[in-house]
Amino acid sequence: MTGPFNTTVAFAAMERRKGGDWRDLVLGPTLQCLEAASLGMPFEVWKTRMGRFRNESTVTAFRNVYKEGGIKAFWKGTGPKMVESATKGAILLYAKEGILTYSLRSGLDPTLAGIVAGAGGGICQVSVMGPCTFLVTGAVTGSSNESTMQRVSRVYRANGISGFYPGGTAIAFRQATNWASRQGFTEAVRYRFKLLFHNDENAKLTTRENILAGIVGGSLSCWNHPFEVARIEAQARADQGQSKLNMIRVMQMVVKENGVKGLFQGIVPRWGLGVWQTLFMVTGPKLVRDALGMGE
Repeated sequence: MTGPFNTTVAFAAMERRKGGDWRDLVLGPTLQCLEAASLGMPFEVWKTRMGRFRNESTVTAFRNVYKEGGIKAFWKGTGPKMVESATKGAILLYAKEGILTYSLRSGLDPTLAGIVAGAGGGICQVSVMGPCTFLVTGAVTGSSNESTMQRVSRVYRANGISGFYPGGTAIAFRQATNWASRQGFTEAVRYRFKLLFHNDENAKLTTRENILAGIVGGSLSCWNHPFEVARIEAQARADQGQSKLNMIRVMQMVVKENGVKGLFQGIVPRWGLGVWQTLFMVTGPKLVRDALGMGE
């Protein structure tokens, strides 16, 4: 018996044997957009402001965002963020889950497999994240009178496509370490939970245990915050026409102006964002894939 349904099933089986699954191309954008549209965007705006205006405390930055437009100010730049979320979600989940599945089937340690898969997926995201994060950063730190399309037109006239990729090195380092840490730490915690709660390394964790593992993994992943501060500063400088600096020089400038603590400015909203994204893009896919029988 043949037909569209059988063809779809056969294609899905073939993709799983290769390590990827076409359903991740739907699941990824859906989860990433839900993450951003809910608490992800407010944490992003709050964190971005603190990364640029490093003299502001956590509470002061929160108040200043609110003063610029009330509660809706925390969703400033949502347009480019949704484009970013849809594209990077598809890229991340398909690449990450494919690498993870293949690595686990090859006998790689779960923690190491998570690190490799997360890093691979994170690096793949940079192609679409560069322009989108640049536009969100410009919306948060630049002129409030300039629309997204006006900013796109201005940047393109001045520098062409390359103008949308300032801080590209910092983005690459951030994304690789972001998802290597989130996936790796979460897989490590999941393994420990299997032994702690079930005394069986092959046990199936409950939904609550998987969520707790995601919270711990997302919290631990915030160690790389200096890359995020460097990314925000580099993109904000480019948006405002200031001189370009590479990642190392940006970090040196931040330390000179604000001390080492300047590299960790905005760590509180970054922690919230890290946990929220880990729950949606590490724990969430795990639970959905199990429910759909996609498995490892």
